[in-house]
Amino acid sequence: MRIGPKYKIARRLGVPVFEKTQTQKYVLSEERKTKNKRPRQKTDFGLQLLEKQKARMFYGITERQFKKYVNRALAQKAHSPASDLLTTLESRLDNCIWRSGLAPTHSAARQMVSHGHICVNGKKTKVPSFNVSAGDIVSIREGSKKGLLFNIFMEKGPEKELPSWLSFDSVKKEILVKAKPTEAGRELYFNLGQVIGFYQR
Repeated sequence: MRIGPKYKIARRLGVPVFEKTQTQKYVLSEERKTKNKRPRQKTDFGLQLLEKQKARMFYGITERQFKKYVNRALAQKAHSPASDLLTTLESRLDNCIWRSGLAPTHSAARQMVSHGHICVNGKKTKVPSFNVSAGDIVSIREGSKKGLLFNIFMEKGPEKELPSWLSFDSVKKEILVKAKPTEAGRELYFNLGQVIGFYQR
């Protein structure tokens, strides 16, 4: 999915949904630009649309794919479709790679997977949208381990705290999916309840 100018999109959405906009420099720059601006009043539809766009951009998913995930969550008729949607989004292989610290951004994680660097349960997987399950082991393909791309990870392991549903085997240098994702592990910049409301109109 081609996203476009990230600073411009993040400014329009009002939150730093991209990794490159989650810096102190960007925050201070935005505070200066919006200091004397009066925020526009949004309708319920406008607010729901904005939350949907935030979620889509955060995970880097096309409208078609995102709508498919929402419809699946609604079809399950669960107590909380928003919670089911979060589980589906967080369970994507590219997101798992990013959450583990193996890739610095979602787009880098997608590229790693699509280029065949990643294995799930020992089998090379080239589909970024592949959904991992509890018990799955995510690892770097043997032929890719010596590449410059994975040097730091192979030496030190993750350089950030993992969410509770992931763990890292420091000996085998593998990521274990311990459970179904029920939380993101980091602050979310969007409201999935509003997103569900947008599709239920």
